[in-house]
Amino acid sequence: MMKSLDTKLAEIKRDRASRTFILADAKDADMAFGVRATGPRSYLSAKGARPAQFSPEVWTRGEFGHRNLPEFLDIVREVTHQGLVDIMLMSASVNEQLTIKEGLFRNSHVTPAARANDATDVWAVRHGAYLTKPAQPFRSASIDQIQCGKVDCERDGSEFPGANLGLYSVTFVNDLEQDRQTLLAFKQFREEAERKRFHYFLEVFDPNVPGGVPPEKLGEFINDSILRSLAGVPEAGRPLFLKIVYHGPRAMEELAQYDPNLVVGILGGSAGTTYDAFKLIHDAQRYGARVALFGRKINHAEHQLAFIEMLRLITDGRITPEEAVRAYHGVLQAKGIKPHRPLDQDLALTDAAMSYGQGGAGTAVEVRANPLAQSKPHLELRGSQGLPPAATPVEGDWPREADGAPDFAKMNSAQRRAYDHWRLNRKFG
Repeated sequence: MMKSLDTKLAEIKRDRASRTFILADAKDADMAFGVRATGPRSYLSAKGARPAQFSPEVWTRGEFGHRNLPEFLDIVREVTHQGLVDIMLMSASVNEQLTIKEGLFRNSHVTPAARANDATDVWAVRHGAYLTKPAQPFRSASIDQIQCGKVDCERDGSEFPGANLGLYSVTFVNDLEQDRQTLLAFKQFREEAERKRFHYFLEVFDPNVPGGVPPEKLGEFINDSILRSLAGVPEAGRPLFLKIVYHGPRAMEELAQYDPNLVVGILGGSAGTTYDAFKLIHDAQRYGARVALFGRKINHAEHQLAFIEMLRLITDGRITPEEAVRAYHGVLQAKGIKPHRPLDQDLALTDAAMSYGQGGAGTAVEVRANPLAQSKPHLELRGSQGLPPAATPVEGDWPREADGAPDFAKMNSAQRRAYDHWRLNRKFG
């Protein structure tokens, strides 16, 4: 089956003004966090809980708090079947289970991908000190293991049973020897990937330790580091796209406008408020990003499928971030799910740390007071804010084609919102 990633990358490179946007769910946190990687059990897939054995004198299932791996895999399957993401990023072991053994992506437009390296700045284990040290290059999985689940793949020209797309991450810390070692490891990976017809995208983290770069200059440091590092790399060895911290409009536009063949994407960082996530993807797209890879922001959401749906509606230009927060809370209320925060608090922007752990330097997106948090909502869903069902747009409050289908070409913005809200209520309510 044709993958949406391939179609969208071609569209982006053909028309830089296109709104086409690539959305990825980063479910690779088991290569960073250990037990906590799977996220809280407050959200499970429709299949519900998977059995787990705990000694009653030691644990209760509720006290343990985190999903077990089978519950986590059920969510990966569910998100893939939803079909709104273009890439599912996994660890090599999860890729083997779902891609190679189960064939989850065989008849799906979603592209499987695996984390191709795990440098030390993602070793976010409990009580560990690794995040406070300059990032050291390291790779657990080989390219062959990602492609076919074993050390040596048969390269007879046929498709690989596993993923043929990987995430490779680098962290520049503004130290000559450290960054040289990082680039040497990257060079070795690129050459192997080219020989083995393996595609990758490049994640560039901010320095994980203080390196003499002021926070307000990090965007410039990262932009120049990326462009300098790729200047000596021919097309065959270049990444399909980038994954970086969003450092604001100027830094994003500077990088996105430099080379029309360079597709820029953002990473999500820590969980934060719902508005943090929705505003981040909206603003990054506005100033040139064409990809977003959200991990914790999705994995810690109260309802992952609804959260992803809102991200897609935002990037499609059909709903604003503020409307999306209110719509999302309406979905939670309709399903009887308690939100992490009240609506007014969830409409606030907060400093979003972009490092894997709380150690290290990290960075933050510049934020200002949110005037919408206390304003009267201008968008409501069924039951949200205590409104009766009659306050909800009903089916038919928009133009239709002859066969009864919605006529999007004739819709004004209010009618488009009404349609989207009705559809979300019907789907999740």
